[in-house]
Amino acid sequence: MSSSPPTLGTLLRNLRTREGWTLKEMSERSGIPVSTLSKIEHDRLTLSYDKLQQLSQRLGMRMSELFAEEDGSAVQPVMARRSLGDVAHSVRVETPNYDYYYLCTELRRKRMIPVLTKIRAKSAEEFGDLVHHTGEEFIYVLSGRVTVHTEFYDPVTLDPGQSLYIDSSMGHAYLAADGCEEAEVLGVMSSPDEELMEKMLTLHHEKGGNLPSNDDSPAPRRTARR
Repeated sequence: MSSSPPTLGTLLRNLRTREGWTLKEMSERSGIPVSTLSKIEHDRLTLSYDKLQQLSQRLGMRMSELFAEEDGSAVQPVMARRSLGDVAHSVRVETPNYDYYYLCTELRRKRMIPVLTKIRAKSAEEFGDLVHHTGEEFIYVLSGRVTVHTEFYDPVTLDPGQSLYIDSSMGHAYLAADGCEEAEVLGVMSSPDEELMEKMLTLHHEKGGNLPSNDDSPAPRRTARR
């Protein structure tokens, strides 16, 4: 059964609740009497276009944003997606600097991309240009020691059990620290970009690698080398 769109009263009530305003505070901000706002919230009154425009301007938002407010009482659908992942069924991408094992790849349009990464590059010169992409990412060091270079911070070295969370649009590189031949980290990249994984694979390709096959089904170790 399709649900009906929220009324103007529901939109205003949700906005006021989210901002923590009383009816009086919203009245003072909008210039609309408390009694009028109360009637609108209880769907006993609506507003003319001019009044809606006045309301949005005084609240510091576009009218389209006013109507884009979600009904907070709406129940979000349960997607029930699930994926069991292991290295044997990962998409593997090999490069001179890293081995990437992309996990749970049968789920398309993920907002989080889990990756097991083996790091071999030991210097910024060996790594090349810092990497930039959309979203945010988290890494947790499983073994070895990792030196993280970022665009706006001094390098930091992480030991096993330590982690780092960064803005992925900031240039970054992960290197094996001095005295470490290879380090292993678990990383999770998150972005509103639903095609993030495909773009990450393309980024590997642009840095000199070959893309894995385009088969969407899970496969036991598809390999790309550069």
